[in-house]
Amino acid sequence: MNTIDLNKPVAELIAANPELKDILVQLGFKPLANPAMLNTVGRVTTLKAGAKLANIPLETIKQTLIFNGYDILGGE
Repeated sequence: MNTIDLNKPVAELIAANPELKDILVQLGFKPLANPAMLNTVGRVTTLKAGAKLANIPLETIKQTLIFNGYDILGGE
């Protein structure tokens, strides 16, 4: 089972779990489809902070990740 830490930078999470990018883009993180954005903003923005920026409820992200077989850390 893969574990996703919501406090880690998005680029780091995607590097460890490449399939995560498609899941996040479908959730509404459209800029992640652009490699330049992933390599700049994605290196410093955590999934938790990105959720706020993209106006996507953290609970929606957590439920989607759990549905896709991930364990979640840092979601409290």
